[in-house]
Amino acid sequence: MIRWSIAAASCLALAILTLNADPGLPFLHDTPAAQQGSSCPANAKAANLDFTLKDINNKDVKLSSLKGKVVLLDFWATWCGPCKIETPWLVELQNQYGAQGLQIVGVAMDDSGKDEIARFAKDMGMNYPVVLGKEAVGDAYGGVPALPESFFIGRDGKIVDKIMGLEGRSEIEDAIKKALNTQAGSPATVSVLIGPK
Repeated sequence: MIRWSIAAASCLALAILTLNADPGLPFLHDTPAAQQGSSCPANAKAANLDFTLKDINNKDVKLSSLKGKVVLLDFWATWCGPCKIETPWLVELQNQYGAQGLQIVGVAMDDSGKDEIARFAKDMGMNYPVVLGKEAVGDAYGGVPALPESFFIGRDGKIVDKIMGLEGRSEIEDAIKKALNTQAGSPATVSVLIGPK
């Protein structure tokens, strides 16, 4: 028990150091934590944040295919009251900033069937891709303890901001503008280079 507590503390320390790393340093993807000089369990890995998920039309959506765009990755659910408040703002923001390179992607994180999610998306006028989320994708982003949860990915593929829970429309718009100010790069995958918010 004590040994696992020490290992968990070491993992937490490594995660904090990684999240507060110099933004010029690449995040390590798919490298066992043991190879990074940590005493974490051998199966612990840094998350690879790219994914391919089915959308509500049964088409594949691959996050890395949006390279060069600004992506607002919004984790939400049909039963989530705050998500119902936020969604009309996202529709407006997609209209407002889409021509500048913004692409919102909604990740439905509930157990509702595809038909119910599609009906919700239609009723809310969602004008951006809606994909059927998986727990593994949420876990790759550090878990999704509260909905909505949004990640703002710059043109360079790096997460520049995140918002957990319901914030105001202006906070979402400020994070979008911050992401729009990034320069395109050529990362292999999306990288986490921000600390906790």
